[in-house]
Order: sequence, then C-alpha cells, then structure tokens
Amino acid sequence: MTSLTLGLIAALCWGLHDITIRYLSRSAPMMASLLFVLIIGSVFQAGAFLFFETGAVSREALVMSALAGVAFLLANVGLYFSFARGPVRFVTPIIACFSVISVGIALFEGATLSLGQAAAIAALMTGILIVGIATPEDDAVFPPLLPTIGFALLAAFGFAATFRLGQMAAEMSGDIEATLISRITAFVLLGAVLVARAQPIWPGRAALIPLVGMGILDSIAIFSVVSAAPLPKPEYASVATSTFGLLTIVLAWGLLKEAMSRAQWVGCLITFSAVGYLAL
Repeated sequence: MTSLTLGLIAALCWGLHDITIRYLSRSAPMMASLLFVLIIGSVFQAGAFLFFETGAVSREALVMSALAGVAFLLANVGLYFSFARGPVRFVTPIIACFSVISVGIALFEGATLSLGQAAAIAALMTGILIVGIATPEDDAVFPPLLPTIGFALLAAFGFAATFRLGQMAAEMSGDIEATLISRITAFVLLGAVLVARAQPIWPGRAALIPLVGMGILDSIAIFSVVSAAPLPKPEYASVATSTFGLLTIVLAWGLLKEAMSRAQWVGCLITFSAVGYLAL
C-alpha cells in the first residue's frame, strides 16, 4: 500500500468524521465530545496493540509520540471549534493547508519534488479551494470570522506537526505504539483541563453512538497517516489526507442532499486528477 493510498483512506475517514461534527455541534458540548472520541480511539488502538505483536518503545519514541499527542489535541480543538463556528466552505481550505505545511517540512528535511509533482500539489490545493468557496450563497449568519480563522490555522499547523512527529515516532518504534501513546497523551491532557476548569465531560447519551463511530474513524485515519512513515514519499499521505474537506462536501451532497455548484464539480475533477497524477 502506498503513502497516497493511506492518505486517501484517512481522508475518507475524516470526511465522515467531520460530517458528524457538524451534526453534533448543535446539541452536544464540543470538548466533551472530543474527549469521548479520544477515549474511544485510545481503546481501539489499545485493542490493536494487544492483538498484534509489538516491540519495545524507546525513550525517544515515547517523547515523540507524546509530543504528537499534544499537537493532535491542539489540532482537534481547532478543528472542532472552526467547524462548529463555520462556514465550512471558508474553514475547509484553511485547514487543508496542513498538507502544504507537511510538504514544506519534508523539503526542509531534504526531500525533493519534481516540477510535475509540485504542480500537482498546487492543483490539488486549488481544487480544494474551489470546492470550499464556490458554494451557493445562503442567508445563514455566522460568528465573527477572525476567531474562526485562528481555530482553522491552529488545526492546520497542529495536524502537520502531528503527522510528522507521529511518523518520526513510528520509525523509532512502531506505528501502533506511536498512535496509542499519542492518543493517551491527548485525552489525559484534555480530561485534566476540563476537570480543572469545571467543564462538562459527559457529551450526553444521544451523542454516544455517533461519537463511537467518530472515535473509530479518527483512529483509523491517524493510524493510516502514521503508517506511511517507512514508505517512499511519506509526506504524500498528508497531501492526500488534505482532500478530507472535499470529501466532506461531496458526502454532504450524497448523504445530506446539500447542493453543489458546477464550479465545485470542476474543483473535484481538478483535485482527484492531481491525486491520480501523484499516484503514478
């Protein structure tokens, strides 16, 4: 399996995950929901840890995994609040920029890109931008955009840091161990903050089933990206994962019957053509 394929698996999982965020944001406390998702993800990863044969975790891998957990928590805080505030067509392209940050990190570390690969990445981001902003006009009222931009940027930088730190930890120990440690770090930190601030930690019974699904999808997604560490061009996993926003909008069209403009379909064609080129 290639890095690009793993990234597309992650994108599909996060596309379904983000549709559920939009649904739950109207009725369930966001941070309590995130805590529950992180706990479910940790249980899922712990099951994989016990089922598969795993090795010892070095001190360096433990530190990298814990740092990835901190970055992952910050990324999800930004993700949840930016999607809850909306509009999604504005937020999605900003969050998707984590793939550009990931490629920048790879180039800084010595990776190289051909002219065609660089053009394909630029086309991919252009397609996501078109899909994000070419939605039909509506009369919905949204909160002030500046804080929303801040949360979206927090998500973008957080995800880029999560993927790189997680991949570094996976190279030192193993992908299952790295993702499990990062999940535990994230939910322990968030739980401590919520308790210290006397914030609710129970999302409500009605949200439990969707949150279990979100936890599993989220866990599969991050595991897919981290698993790309030993493969050629691991940064491509992050590039492909950035299509999650496009898939969220397409899934909303298919599942929730939301309208899509012609320009959005053009953006989809550009994006998936770019992904296909990178897969060659």
